[in-house]
Amino acid sequence: MSLLKTLLMFVGGALLGPKAGQLINLVVSRLLEDPQTGGLGGLLKSFQDKGYGDQAASWVSTGQNQSISADQIQDVLGGLVQQVSQALGVSQQNASASLAELLPNLIDKLTPDGQVPDSTTLAQRLAELKTESQQEQVT
Repeated sequence: MSLLKTLLMFVGGALLGPKAGQLINLVVSRLLEDPQTGGLGGLLKSFQDKGYGDQAASWVSTGQNQSISADQIQDVLGGLVQQVSQALGVSQQNASASLAELLPNLIDKLTPDGQVPDSTTLAQRLAELKTESQQEQVT
């Protein structure tokens, strides 16, 4: 099963339905590829700085992912939650809940070896994910 289809299973359900692919694209472009956010390392540091480092570390490790709540996502990513909410036309609570489902699984899938990959490998994985997502939106 493709990375995108795996991720869509986590966020597709009742929260976003057909907008799940758009959420993935927003996260990739605004968090993981934007140099201002520091990429994946910067995102993980944001969780650590707010006191959620154990959860974020579990998403990278090869063990089980710890969950994170919608309120905790809002605490760490408040501005992005608002952007996602507006872009998708959903409530901020819905956007936070969707991100709380997506991020642990996305980060887990981007770090299959239990560590943050080098920038070239990460860029390849993100490019594959974006290509799959764009193809999914067309079909």
